[in-house]
Amino acid sequence: MNCESLEPSSWVRRFAPLVPAGGEVLDLACGSGRHARLLAGLGHRVEAVDRDAAALARLSGVAGVSVRVADLEHAPWPYAGRRFAGIVVANYLHRPLLPLIEGALADAAVLIYETFMVGNERFGRPSNPDFLLHPQELLRVAQAAGLRIVAYEEGEVAQPRPAVVQRLCAVRGAAARLLPAIAVASPGAGGAF
Repeated sequence: MNCESLEPSSWVRRFAPLVPAGGEVLDLACGSGRHARLLAGLGHRVEAVDRDAAALARLSGVAGVSVRVADLEHAPWPYAGRRFAGIVVANYLHRPLLPLIEGALADAAVLIYETFMVGNERFGRPSNPDFLLHPQELLRVAQAAGLRIVAYEEGEVAQPRPAVVQRLCAVRGAAARLLPAIAVASPGAGGAF
């Protein structure tokens, strides 16, 4: 999960096809837009948001992608009243946004989320506990929101660099009927993946 990589994460790439066809997708804290490009390439309209205007400039001219410069931590939520068929979050955690993210999912929607968790401090940044998930935290948040868990993993990874992460794919409503045959990790299973 190299934050500087232009290559989409394998987790996002694996579950992006679950986003309902033609649905609008929010790429939250998108950085230079590696996932926005992937999702636009799959035919989705993508709203790519980040506070870094220079990183967002790399998305200039990418068909199907709209960009928004916004400080997601110190300014009002810019998506009040909007709903998305898919929301992708990678390498980012600001806990006050979790209920807002859930609230921005459409009635038939997919949430794809992966970020760092406790234990990652052994490998460097992020090491601040405010930016590290607790064991099974994403799983509990998704279950409390009534989302159906498609896949969940947590543990140590070696590639693209050593890290300790959590990964979740969950669906709401009619999106659940679109599920392809995908192997699902046991929610109680931790460890390397």
